[in-house]
Amino acid sequence: MPSMPTDRIETIRAFNRFYTHRIGVLHEGLLDTPFSLAESRLLWEFAHHDSPTASELARALDLDAGYLSRLLRSFKERGLIQSTRSPTDARQAHLSLTAAGREAFAPLDTRSREQVAGLLSTLPEAEQQQLLQAMALIQQLLGSADDTSAHTASPYLLRPHRPGDMGWVVSRHGALYAQEYRWNMDFEALVARIAADFIERFDTTREACWIAEHEGHNVGCVFLVQARDDTHHAALPGVAQLRMLLVEPSARGLGLGARLVDECERFARMAGYTRITLWTNSLLDAARGIYQKAGYRLVTSEPHHSFGHDLVGETWQKDLAP
Repeated sequence: MPSMPTDRIETIRAFNRFYTHRIGVLHEGLLDTPFSLAESRLLWEFAHHDSPTASELARALDLDAGYLSRLLRSFKERGLIQSTRSPTDARQAHLSLTAAGREAFAPLDTRSREQVAGLLSTLPEAEQQQLLQAMALIQQLLGSADDTSAHTASPYLLRPHRPGDMGWVVSRHGALYAQEYRWNMDFEALVARIAADFIERFDTTREACWIAEHEGHNVGCVFLVQARDDTHHAALPGVAQLRMLLVEPSARGLGLGARLVDECERFARMAGYTRITLWTNSLLDAARGIYQKAGYRLVTSEPHHSFGHDLVGETWQKDLAP
């Protein structure tokens, strides 16, 4: 290992001490909960992944197998997780949160979000963006090639919409679909109406927009809104709608589309929705692949003539477990 200037080492150590103190990870119970940092991180894995095995958790968290085994045993004794024997490998068991586990994770997740929101609220918008870009850069530089979370999250930043973004959304949808599918300006007009409705009806507790940024440039977006019926535009109870997923050609192939769709599901669960629906067209193979991999199922399809072409419209849905 090459020698490293002492001042650089001490600068990083000082930052580590500052940040761990700032977010309170040295407290016995993280965020005033009975869980340690390791336990909280393990609960997060269960809440965001579908029935992982112990070996998958060990790889994801880079934890010693013996230590992880003790954590899992403690969770089982407290009734937080349950195991199901793998149908393909009798040596493996799939683990998942019980109802008590989900109930225990909910306040931890809420308090974590409130803590981060509190940190950000002390900064003006420009400084918030600087902070987020700096964190993304740290993750990009220090993330290893086999670190899936760092690789897919960096160097792209996901942020809420701000003034000017809707114009970009409409413009890029119109330009890209004209270029790639030769759709006419009727499609751009449709996107403009959807964007206008989003701004006019925007409810922060039930709806969200994510803009993906790379080095200060928008490279993707997606919207999660309250679903409404086509006739009277009345809200459909418990149903969210995923809309206007777009990834710029320069950002494709790196998992950004899947990440945007995952964010929609995460938000929908927190907002209390029980189903997500979306409308797309059969020729949009890349988007359909993302939806299918995320667990959406095709429920209806119908031919239509729109945007200057004969198309087949499709409705996809995903039911969200309680």
